[in-house]
Amino acid sequence: MNWSWLVTLVCPLMMILMMFGMPGGHGNHRGHGGRTKRKHVEELEQELRLLKAQNEQLRAETQSSTL
Repeated sequence: MNWSWLVTLVCPLMMILMMFGMPGGHGNHRGHGGRTKRKHVEELEQELRLLKAQNEQLRAETQSSTL
């Protein structure tokens, strides 16, 4: 019996199952993932504001110490 047709069918099916079934796969981009990204962006923006404030403070301190 020739089993090559079975291998031909199983390979694409396994790829589909792996892509959509595994964490981080292509099927996980829908749903509440947008909220998580927005939260991550907000956290990064907050951290950026904090770093900018610290940078300005350090600049002011270095300028006052060099005078």
